Amino acid sequence: MAAKKRKKAKAVACVLCGTGTLKRGLTTVSLTGGNTTLVVKAVPADICKQCGEPYLDESVAQWIHERAESAVKRGAEVEILRYAA
Repeated sequence: MAAKKRKKAKAVACVLCGTGTLKRGLTTVSLTGGNTTLVVKAVPADICKQCGEPYLDESVAQWIHERAESAVKRGAEVEILRYAA
């Protein structure tokens, strides 16, 4: 019986530049709304090797969104966090 060959997963192209492929890594996300700026370091993301555009998982984006809303409600001007799942 012959061994089955596994199909190699097709690399996903970056939506922004259209040519780069994505690789898992860490990035920094900055958001500004009104008078508040939130910076989150060490955020897990799929990052384009060509242009550097990060793509966040839904749960990661939700975590950042919740912190941003909280910072705005508290009236924080600048808040810097490290991502923690």
